[in-house]
Amino acid sequence: MLQVAVDKIAHVIIRARDYESGVNPWAHQGGGRQHGTRSELHDFIAGLNEDEQASLVAVMWIGRDSFEPSELEEAIRTARIERTIPTEDYLMGEPRLADLLEAGLEGLGISPGDIEDDLQRPV
Repeated sequence: MLQVAVDKIAHVIIRARDYESGVNPWAHQGGGRQHGTRSELHDFIAGLNEDEQASLVAVMWIGRDSFEPSELEEAIRTARIERTIPTEDYLMGEPRLADLLEAGLEGLGISPGDIEDDLQRPV
């Protein structure tokens, strides 16, 4: 069972897609802590608790076919055990993070598109 709310995963997908596309002009600047998409995504992931972070990593691993959807619990346990760097750094270093998270959710039978649409709906 996922130990992170699906809307939090959808938020990461949306922000990762923005970051990967370079939509935010500040997103790819080097140097110190800048404001913008990169910092927001980094801080959001860092703010998740250990269980949420492990579940997020497990979903990404399922999306890249490192684990089968039926192995979710094993993937979560492995994410906890094998963590050697901060989760936010690990995930943000993963090419196509948004696509992998979407594929992982779909593998688990969860439609990320509907959740993403709800999060992006104007107020």
